[in-house]
Amino acid sequence: MDRRNLLKVALGTSLMPINLVAAPTAAAPRSSGQRFSFAFLSDTHIRPALEADRACAMCFEQISASDSDFVIHGGDHVEDALETGRARAAMLMDLYQRTEKAHLRKPVRHVLGNHDCLGVFPRSGVAPDERDYGKQFYIDRFGPRYYTFDHKGVHFVVLDSIGLTADRNYEGRVDQEQLEWLRADLAALPHGQRIVVVTHIPLVTAMQCYEPESWLDTPHNWTFVVNGREVLRILRGYNVLAVLQGHSHVYEQIELNGLRFLSTGAVAGADWRGAFLGTPEGYTEITIDGQSLTSRYRTYGFVTPDREDVPI
Repeated sequence: MDRRNLLKVALGTSLMPINLVAAPTAAAPRSSGQRFSFAFLSDTHIRPALEADRACAMCFEQISASDSDFVIHGGDHVEDALETGRARAAMLMDLYQRTEKAHLRKPVRHVLGNHDCLGVFPRSGVAPDERDYGKQFYIDRFGPRYYTFDHKGVHFVVLDSIGLTADRNYEGRVDQEQLEWLRADLAALPHGQRIVVVTHIPLVTAMQCYEPESWLDTPHNWTFVVNGREVLRILRGYNVLAVLQGHSHVYEQIELNGLRFLSTGAVAGADWRGAFLGTPEGYTEITIDGQSLTSRYRTYGFVTPDREDVPI
């Protein structure tokens, strides 16, 4: 049931790090607005073991030396707050924030990931009535769990896609409060406003076609947002350039009804043991120029000392 345990024990053939270049979306009328690039990274899963902090520093330094205007971290900053006690979760988050501060010299926007929620699994020993339980642990460190920001004429919408369940687990879900907020936010925008949506757990993904079989044996749907249809209905009719997604550790692109869903691979790869389902450790560079959004998956030179690639 535990995805991390799968990554720790799965063995596969060695895969060489690769750079992947995505084709641009179909031609569309160009709108005014400056050309700019940013880095979309996700799933750092930082920890003291497996040289994860050194690898994150390498990744952050490469991004800092790039032309990216800013960075979006797509969630799962640490490994892990879900099932550990407060002391270890705080240590891991301290390690992440120290590493970001020292090595990532760009403005950073953060997204809530499931592993960033404190004590949700009962074996953590954290009680649900404790002040920083669950998402509050993330909020105390990074701020609101959903929000918007604007950059050079593009409106970015950051969602919280982590649905905490009554049995102290989680699923992919955007809650009703957010759906109402999203509907109102988009309705207030000028006609034709360019929009990018960001979520940790994907709205649309093909992962169920090729993910490890054990990932399907979970108490709730961990793979995609279960009420994604509701989100898609709200987005329909707006000028959404892309939905950026993390969580799956694979670099994947899907286009549905003209809307593009782009999942980035993980900075951590297969939880710091190599490539996961063909995607090595890395992040995505995204460039927006008018109505065009292009992406390139970038590796950053880390070689794990304990390689156990997870093949499809």
